[in-house]
Amino acid sequence: MTKQKTVYFGAGWFTETQNKAYKDAMKALEQNPTIDLENSYVPLQNQYKGIRVDEHPEYLHDKEWAQATYSGDLIGIKTSDIMLGVYVPKEEDVGLGMELGYAMSQGKFVLLVVPDEQFGQPINLMSWGVADSVIKMSDLKDFNFNQPKFSFYEGAVY
Repeated sequence: MTKQKTVYFGAGWFTETQNKAYKDAMKALEQNPTIDLENSYVPLQNQYKGIRVDEHPEYLHDKEWAQATYSGDLIGIKTSDIMLGVYVPKEEDVGLGMELGYAMSQGKFVLLVVPDEQFGQPINLMSWGVADSVIKMSDLKDFNFNQPKFSFYEGAVY
């Protein structure tokens, strides 16, 4: 059996484009033999008391929910092998930016995954700088998480 890594699955789900990228990345990870998806950390599936903010936006005003969810996500980053960020260039998620920086500070390999049709579009300088590798969505199912390598992004920064 191939050794499997866990990932922290950082991705926005606030727009139709982000939702599509989220679902496409999840489908690709399900096909990737080097990922232990069952034991990976997916924030949307680990919100405090199982209360999903996408289904219950009123909890965005609940300090207990917010602090516990935030703290849980930091633990998810610390305990995962690799930080995976689903990055939509024209719809950058501020939360993902924070997660990427925190993961880098924890010594995690940071992989950005960009939808194929947006690959090459300019990305934020800080997200570009923190990424160890940036790949197309279509390459995610075959990415070897056991042997991650550095690669430059093939687009500009802003």
